[in-house]
Amino acid sequence: MISSAHVTYPLFWRFCRRRQWGRTYHCTEAAAGILCYIGAYVFITYDDYDHFFEDVYTLIPASIIIAVGTLLFIIGLIGCCATIRESSCGLTAFAVILLLVFVTEVVVVVIGYIYRARVEDQVNHSIQKVYDEYNGTNTDAPSRAIDYVQRQLHCCGIHNYSDWRNTRWFKESRNNSVPVSCCKPNISNCTGTMSRPGDLYPEGCEALVVKKLKEIMMYVIWAALTFAAIQMLGMLCACVVLCRRGHDPAYELLVTGATYA
Repeated sequence: MISSAHVTYPLFWRFCRRRQWGRTYHCTEAAAGILCYIGAYVFITYDDYDHFFEDVYTLIPASIIIAVGTLLFIIGLIGCCATIRESSCGLTAFAVILLLVFVTEVVVVVIGYIYRARVEDQVNHSIQKVYDEYNGTNTDAPSRAIDYVQRQLHCCGIHNYSDWRNTRWFKESRNNSVPVSCCKPNISNCTGTMSRPGDLYPEGCEALVVKKLKEIMMYVIWAALTFAAIQMLGMLCACVVLCRRGHDPAYELLVTGATYA
């Protein structure tokens, strides 16, 4: 006959374990949501700067973390169902999939660092071309991109506002002015004339675009590192539960429903 202590202990262990996995499930779902958000943010931001960065392969890390985030929703459900059903097979599958996700996130970190190092060369190669294509109309994509960047990053020209003198738009307009997107927001009635340089942003856009794109890539890298650590904890939890189940006879008796008189 099994004593009350033998029954109470595994019952308590099962209760604690289910609460633990409930928290793990919610953490996994939260991680999935955050990863998808960061991936979407990178895609949206890239759309604002894509004229300055022609290498679409830079979006590979963002694409991977969105896929990982989607997969984590499924993984969370597998882990929750496996815990409720007391399934060793389910918990093993949960741990193996988390291991694969962990490896994927490590790959994202490596790829992120590789493409982050290439940002500056890409921007240096393409920014002059974008400025040469500027025509000052809202219907033109390069023009919208330049005006957006200059307003958002508070910059003017490639290295400074004088770079506009070398553009086709400046030579055709012949008014000795830069686009009004170069004007400081606190200056009223600014027309972009170079005769009043104090009205214009003094810093060029090239360095700021490089800095912004590197920051975006760092968001991906830090997100992947953070959630790789979370996946590691999830794997450890699964391994602990599986090992505990294999070495706790009283727990096995309770799960199999064996009774003794």
